[in-house]
Amino acid sequence: MMDKDKNPGEKVSFRIAERKDCGLILQFVKELADYEKMSDEVTATEEMFQEWIFDKHAAEVIFIMENGREAGFALYFYNFSTFVGRAGLYLEDIFVKPEFRGKGYGKALLDKLADIAIEKGCGRFEWVCLDWNEPSIRFYRSMGARPMSEWTIYRLDGEALRRRAANAIGNECAGLA
Repeated sequence: MMDKDKNPGEKVSFRIAERKDCGLILQFVKELADYEKMSDEVTATEEMFQEWIFDKHAAEVIFIMENGREAGFALYFYNFSTFVGRAGLYLEDIFVKPEFRGKGYGKALLDKLADIAIEKGCGRFEWVCLDWNEPSIRFYRSMGARPMSEWTIYRLDGEALRRRAANAIGNECAGLA
């Protein structure tokens, strides 16, 4: 998993998050948001994570552990590629706490997710990265990841999402559904 010479005396392992970890997941999300200068955008709660991760199974979380302590986390879910004809693993968030950086844990998390993707028969493993995050971009490229520069992400949220949903109701009534 990792270079043993780089982490002498440290016991490193992975564990899948459990329902009792919702507070810890939220803590990691808030630390990541702070790093990305997006703290004001976090509206998630522990209860939301309980519902969406553990009740609805919309995502999964894995922790990398050092000597029994959570050093980092990754939150991922499965999407579907019509071109490939099978599911892909989509990494929503990955974060290693500052005091654990430089030990290969980010790479180990990505390697573990690649292993999960292969085990599940996924055709792809994808994620996005902020344009300004040069250290991460260099890191991802060094691992063989390539940017998909010909694609632009679009998003509907908030009021725009509600307006579109209201139109769907109107279309049903007009017989267009």
